[in-house]
Amino acid sequence: MRITQWDPADTAALSGCKAAWDAAQDIDDPDGARMTERVMAGWLRLSFIGDPAEAWFIPGTTPGSVVGWYRMALPDLEDLDRAGLMIVIHPEHRRQGLGLAMLKHAAERAAAAGRSVLDSEVRDGSAGDAFAVAIGAKSGIAATMRRLDLRTVPPGKFARLRSAAAAAAAGYSLVRWTGPTPPEYQAPLAGVLNAYADAPHDEGREAEEWDADRVRERADTPSRAMGQRSYAIAAVRDATGEMAAMTEFFVAPDDPRWGHQGLTAVTRPHRGHRLGLLLKTTMLEWLAEAEPGIERIDTGNAAANDHMIAVNDALGFEIAPPAYHSVELAVADAPGRD
Repeated sequence: MRITQWDPADTAALSGCKAAWDAAQDIDDPDGARMTERVMAGWLRLSFIGDPAEAWFIPGTTPGSVVGWYRMALPDLEDLDRAGLMIVIHPEHRRQGLGLAMLKHAAERAAAAGRSVLDSEVRDGSAGDAFAVAIGAKSGIAATMRRLDLRTVPPGKFARLRSAAAAAAAGYSLVRWTGPTPPEYQAPLAGVLNAYADAPHDEGREAEEWDADRVRERADTPSRAMGQRSYAIAAVRDATGEMAAMTEFFVAPDDPRWGHQGLTAVTRPHRGHRLGLLLKTTMLEWLAEAEPGIERIDTGNAAANDHMIAVNDALGFEIAPPAYHSVELAVADAPGRD
């Protein structure tokens, strides 16, 4: 068995990796979005927040085919003891020991990089879930994917919700931008991103520390590399000029029928003013003009994030089963490790 490192110039292997993942997704989430090749290429080497990553694959018997692959993120600012691992085996090639071979290879790479913990996410009841149980991985925080079908939303619903939220958010103004964060908003946005530290997370995970440089280099660069169109709206307190909340949204031009809701965060001093609902309804009305081709929107929520779940429920998001949860395994405990 040959496990080969993916070269970003190898477009045939990229297509093979995508085909294997799409086949797995046809089982785990048949109605969900599929990552486009350009987005996947950026994600394999950068992740969505700019952490360095590497990808390895097992070639199939026909040119360009892939029977399995893994991607491993190696955070270099926080969580330096961890490696984020995702293993994908084409359904036609499962139960042949390929997953264990890739796990052993990944554990060796992680150990060489000084990492002691592998972490990942798996769909409840999926083949990945069964694999995690079989290798002794520890389950962590539970989450759900939610999906909004814009084709079924009654006319005027978002406007009514936005009006009610705006009444509770008196004293705040909204600013918006597309593409990279404007320089004047980079530092204020970093302050809002730091507020996400109190969101539900697994024990042992370190909070990300953002500043203007990190917003520019880590938040904006991956989106550009993936070719995504990005949209952002922030709430600013009129009396102080302080940025109090933000929400972000992404669309892949290769598949404009799907929209992807990114992070929404509200700083602690400004919670209770319905800013989350105000930002999200304003975003949806903006997208109706800027991205009229969007039909469905995906977003993920930790099961313990009651506030954001309530906002998404009000907007009409519905749970897209199955749920998922985090898992982790000590590198030293990976099967096959000496």
